[in-house]
Amino acid sequence: MPRRITQRELRNESGRIMRALDKGESFTVTRNGVAVGELIPVKPRVFVAAEAANGAYRRAPKVAHARFRKDVDSPIDQDPTPRG
Repeated sequence: MPRRITQRELRNESGRIMRALDKGESFTVTRNGVAVGELIPVKPRVFVAAEAANGAYRRAPKVAHARFRKDVDSPIDQDPTPRG
């Protein structure tokens, strides 16, 4: 659960808050007792080699594109025909 901090605390203690973010902590920023924003740590990106990704998808089932499109469009009752 994110810790609540005030706008003033964010301004005055930004260095300490940034170090806490580096350690994985999250914060909800308040102004006059009302939540106005969230500070959450950014998840580091993980590089996946192309060979590994291709290998994973190689074993995946084939996609029937026409059926997939029909399945996606059916719940929203959307006509995919371009307007003239």
